[in-house]
Amino acid sequence: MGGAHGHALSHHGHSRVHTAPAHLKILATFLFVVAVVATPREAFWAFGVHALLLVAVLAATRVPVRHLAPRLLIEVPFLVFAVLMPFIATGPRVDVGPWALSEPGLWGAWNLVAKGTLGVAASLLLAATTEPPDIVAGLARLRLPSQLVLILSFMVRYADVVTSQLRSMKVARESRGFRGGGMRSWPVLASTAGALFIRSYERGERVHLSMLSRGHDGRVHDGGAAAVPATTWAIALALPLGAALVAAAAMMIS
Repeated sequence: MGGAHGHALSHHGHSRVHTAPAHLKILATFLFVVAVVATPREAFWAFGVHALLLVAVLAATRVPVRHLAPRLLIEVPFLVFAVLMPFIATGPRVDVGPWALSEPGLWGAWNLVAKGTLGVAASLLLAATTEPPDIVAGLARLRLPSQLVLILSFMVRYADVVTSQLRSMKVARESRGFRGGGMRSWPVLASTAGALFIRSYERGERVHLSMLSRGHDGRVHDGGAAAVPATTWAIALALPLGAALVAAAAMMIS
């Protein structure tokens, strides 16, 4: 678990970033990623400045690097694809040691690694400083489609329930002598997946009927959250504003 309690991605803390309204952090992260994506790939220095901006925010949150580093492994499949790009892409070739690599492939690999790593790091920093229910509430306050927000809220609320049930079913299989491996285990695993789907569907039906009986109108209510002071807006938008200035300077230089 992250920190003392909460979701596995979250790290409990009392920094100004932790206590900032969730919708501001979501907006700031989104705008930062847009600025990073808009940065020309040839501007190596600009990506270094983007990274320094993220490091500054990380220092302000006091989230340990050891909390974020293992979670960056989610990017590994993209890194593997980036490594393969210079070998499989077409176009002019350049000699790098014993290999003749595609020049467009090298640029594409760098572009993917630099922008992908910064985007993943920013998203993980958002998740580390914001509990999932707060993220859902922030999306609702940003006026995302209510149906999408409802789906996300149920996913956050019942993901652990479904996972726990799957774990219980796994224990029940193994207590009856089941050992996975090979094609012979596929029918058992398929029946487990089917049973889990049926149980989850039936639970969803019961929850839906319960919500309707309590007057649910299909909308997400933000609870009448208080207005955010201008200083809080300024602090929250400092990161994307700095990234936007860097991206604009990189475009002018390129």
